[in-house]
Amino acid sequence: MFSSRSGVDLAPNALAVALETALARSRRVLDLTVANPTSAAIPYDREAILAALAPQAALVYAPSAFGLASAREAVARELSAHGPAVEPSRIVLTASTSEAYAFLFKLLCDPGDEVLVPRPSYPLFEHLARLEAVRAVPYRLAYDGVWHVDFPSLRAALSPRTRAVVTVSPNNPTGSYLKATELATLAALGLPIVSDEVFGRYPLRDDRSGDRRAVTALEAEGASLVFALGGLSKLAALPQAKLAWTAVGGEPTRVAGALGRLEVIADAFLSVGTAVQHALPGLLASRSVAERAIGERTRANLAWLAAELTGSAVSLLDAEGGWYATLRLPRTRDEEAWALLFLEQDGVHVHPGHFFDFDDEAYVVVSLLTPEATLREGVRKMLDRVARDA
Repeated sequence: MFSSRSGVDLAPNALAVALETALARSRRVLDLTVANPTSAAIPYDREAILAALAPQAALVYAPSAFGLASAREAVARELSAHGPAVEPSRIVLTASTSEAYAFLFKLLCDPGDEVLVPRPSYPLFEHLARLEAVRAVPYRLAYDGVWHVDFPSLRAALSPRTRAVVTVSPNNPTGSYLKATELATLAALGLPIVSDEVFGRYPLRDDRSGDRRAVTALEAEGASLVFALGGLSKLAALPQAKLAWTAVGGEPTRVAGALGRLEVIADAFLSVGTAVQHALPGLLASRSVAERAIGERTRANLAWLAAELTGSAVSLLDAEGGWYATLRLPRTRDEEAWALLFLEQDGVHVHPGHFFDFDDEAYVVVSLLTPEATLREGVRKMLDRVARDA
């Protein structure tokens, strides 16, 4: 009766069961996985946001496949201020980056085709691809003190059915930016590049690498097609606003062909709300309060972690940007066992590395968006537990 692509294992994992049990018993849980800025005690420019959401024009429905011209112009100004110039005509609005992926997989792939996705990374790629009857094939991000694309792994993943390569910069959860030389190598493959850049404005330190970070995949020279994704969810810390964008770059003839087909796809959904499109210029202008607070908190939390873990049995992996940090634990037990132990014995909730497809043990991921006091209390409990039980 149902499609195979909608068939997923709905049974909760052991960590989800343990968390539900703890909360049902009203036990205090220190949640170090906070990803929702609206529940992380982040300050906002409330007056500016509410004013932006109240224009009279929002009462009129004027559908446009790629989004209202005023909204696309606002995105183009924003992107052009931080990278190569982008024309509003090359901007496609969607309700989320997840929807943008769905549109792009529809555009680029037939059922059974493949897209290359980084591992470890965002755990939703496999599900998004599966829902479009597309296969997500992983390529490796390698770590040797810093993260980098393992190009032998990527080339080994190529097949006659490969239709695109996905990058995330900075990556979630590794925090690694795509470097300029890596982008050039990806462009030379001749495949469309789908670049998720939602965390791009949240560096955790200055670029100290010998190889410059790529500001955006749109700067790739010689690329056939580039799709750069962003949105209000991270840039303005407004996930509830439900507006994202895709900027299209590359060889002009291919860009024109992609936009023509994307217009048909987008016109079939018309998913972005009129009110948020009219509000977009004001929402982008209001973001400095939240953006500054998030930047200060994530950098402060990372610096505290680096100092606190020094000399302990837990180490901190390098992170250049984004909202997450990865901790390496002793391999005296697997990472899920560690995560369960932290939750059940100490009331500390973290994500085990396998949630993000780490290919080794034992890692846990914590959110740098977590309020400082909560993060510090939780990590100290973890360190005490590791010292006792490693």
